[in-house]
Amino acid sequence: MRGIDLFLEMLADFGVRQLFGNPGTSELPLMDALVSFDRIQYILGLHETAVMGMADGYAQASGKLAVINLHVSCGVGNAMGQLYNAFRENTPLLVTAGQQDRRLMFEEPILWGDLIGVVRPWTKMAVEVQRIADLPRALQRAVQAALTPPTGPVFLSLPMDLQSELTAIEQVPRLQVPANRWRPDPTTIAQAARLLSQAERPVILAGSRIVQRDAVGQLVSFAETCGADVFTEPLSHQGRLPFPCQHPLARNCLPMWAPEMRQALAGYDAIVAVGMDLLKQYVYHDADGALPANVPIVQIDEDSRELNKNYPTAVAIWSDCGTALAELTVEVDRLRTDMQRQAAIARRTARDAAAQLERTTLAEQLDSIDNRVPVPAGKLMRIISQHLPSRTAIVETAVTTTQSILQRLGAIPTTDGYFAHRGWSLGWGLNAAIGVRLAWPDRPVLGILGDGAALYGIQGLWTAAHYKIPVTWIVCNNREYRILKQGAASLGLPNAQKHQFESLTLDTPPIDFVTLAQSFGIEAQRPQTHAAIVDCLSQLETRDTPLLIEVAVE
Repeated sequence: MRGIDLFLEMLADFGVRQLFGNPGTSELPLMDALVSFDRIQYILGLHETAVMGMADGYAQASGKLAVINLHVSCGVGNAMGQLYNAFRENTPLLVTAGQQDRRLMFEEPILWGDLIGVVRPWTKMAVEVQRIADLPRALQRAVQAALTPPTGPVFLSLPMDLQSELTAIEQVPRLQVPANRWRPDPTTIAQAARLLSQAERPVILAGSRIVQRDAVGQLVSFAETCGADVFTEPLSHQGRLPFPCQHPLARNCLPMWAPEMRQALAGYDAIVAVGMDLLKQYVYHDADGALPANVPIVQIDEDSRELNKNYPTAVAIWSDCGTALAELTVEVDRLRTDMQRQAAIARRTARDAAAQLERTTLAEQLDSIDNRVPVPAGKLMRIISQHLPSRTAIVETAVTTTQSILQRLGAIPTTDGYFAHRGWSLGWGLNAAIGVRLAWPDRPVLGILGDGAALYGIQGLWTAAHYKIPVTWIVCNNREYRILKQGAASLGLPNAQKHQFESLTLDTPPIDFVTLAQSFGIEAQRPQTHAAIVDCLSQLETRDTPLLIEVAVE
């Protein structure tokens, strides 16, 4: 069989059912082979940003490997922003690209390039296959690396002539992904339990790897045992939702800036950081860091590189999050006195009352806003919160509009059904929503996008229309790069203080997202009243075709 036939057969045997791509000349052997290969569906995107975003959303939602095929140097270049996202998210992606014919490479022909050098910083493994005999082992190694915690993207470069070369390989290697649950060192569990059993006001900082390892239940039990408030990752790199936002102990996401983080964490006497990068700051503010000084940190993570990386830990536990939390919960409870247990219950009760008051107060503030259009951002989030079907998956890249309001209202239906961008390369959200719906065909998917973010990956609308993928997007059109204006103000830049900005406004000419969506074959609406927005949202659970809703945001 040809190299490309072997490649497809192995992918199918590994459980791959979709291949996301945008082809060029060096991928034509693949496209030809797919004509008669019915075990894998090719999902065509019109730009590499769209292709990568779809695959990313699919992999995150399904928990399975997603495979992408790109076009040599230019296609890989276009995809690099989304590869950076996947690297930050630990998304298991196999990214492949055709490469020029090996017989031409020394001439440095058109489209040729050092693909491995380009992708290496943001991949776990990157290989250009030079011998047909090495293809099976290279593919097996790559898939295994992508799926082994800490998971992440890998890359294979496939020369054009190798794809067409005949091979008589009789046996291919089996995929053997190591078990991703392993027990921590008992000594570190004992040390952490002693520290936490004495803490009078512990706090937990929880990250996306809790969801990726299906450890939300263990985190809830641990938080309840400790009576510990739970913060999720700051908006600057929040990805998944590791803790139910309706839970009494939920404090929702950390602030974005270091001084505000320290203030939010002031008064706690022990910090448990679990399944998160501690911390990826967004903008430098001061030399004091984001965490309060002299508070002991217990850090739990499967990625040994993240342990003790930016902040010194009192105890570092290398383990998958779920197993470590389960063992730590048992040990903390064993060491605590009845009085300490009662104190933990009292903290939870007090936090429950405070959380209910915070949610009620926020809801009343938002409800008091009049029904004007353009809609104030908070009011739009309140409307969405009241009309989400219970199993809706939310994909959002509109941080200055969403403002974590859905989380603060306790309105995100499920922990697994929330996706936000961790790398901040734009164009991800519109397309990740498509991938999530492909992974979860029975769940409604709502993408909440900023206008600027939507434009980076707008070509994905064609794919949704072509394959009839029923995603609903709300484009929050405030006609500006609002996050940059806010960032300039937070930095104290002199003209920003006077509300004067250069090239941060998008209103001349205005962008017509309704017409733009319709040009890609997508039904689109621009509701002029709050009731019309509600009517659009009411279709979420029953629609069988995609819909884009452009909302003018104040």
